Amino acid sequence: MTKLSVNINKIATLRNARGGNMPDVQQFAVDCQRFGAEGITVHPRPDERHIRYKDVELLRPLVTTEFNIEGNPIPRFIDLVLKYKPDQVTLVPDDPGQLTSDHGWNTIKHRDFLKEVIAEFKAAGIRTSIFVDPDTKMVEHAVETGTDRIELYTESYASGYGVNPHAAISPFVEAAEIARKVGLGLNAGHDLSLENLHYFIKKIPWIAEVSIGHALISEALYYGIQNTIQLYLRSLRNE
Repeated sequence: MTKLSVNINKIATLRNARGGNMPDVQQFAVDCQRFGAEGITVHPRPDERHIRYKDVELLRPLVTTEFNIEGNPIPRFIDLVLKYKPDQVTLVPDDPGQLTSDHGWNTIKHRDFLKEVIAEFKAAGIRTSIFVDPDTKMVEHAVETGTDRIELYTESYASGYGVNPHAAISPFVEAAEIARKVGLGLNAGHDLSLENLHYFIKKIPWIAEVSIGHALISEALYYGIQNTIQLYLRSLRNE
């Protein structure tokens, strides 16, 4: 079954807006797991505008499910991942100052770079995933980087779902089938929500993991975090 990893960046954003330690990012991660989350995701950026590098150190012994660190593999990020050895590292081609992730890797242009970085992580026993657009060519060439998985960047699906779900999901199904054919594991994330998740998983049931942050935290303002996590798990279980 598809696992739910909760991205807790937005909790850190709220904390940082006021200073201090409210809300407590570490306690929130512990509670998410207690409420049923099957993983915790963090995405530290160089400016530390939400998750801080120090948070990774504090979270590592507290995450007892699956710890996923995602980010652009700059030297500081690589050192962080190698030091704290998460269960999974997800490589994202963030541009400096980028508000949020908005594109996947060009796996042809950046093949050699990715291959080198991924080999370093895999030598340390860390499962690797790379952020990829639903482009069959990019998926086909992703296998040449040596990555274990790809994470499909799902913003275009989320934005098109309300207009035409079938059209929105079609390129993702095609990309997912290619990934399965070439032996790549499959994750997905970005703008998935309670509105669109069930349909996505119904059409691509072999996805190993979804990483969801912004929508889940926003919905928790209405439903509460425990109830929201349970609602997501029901969507993933087709209940």
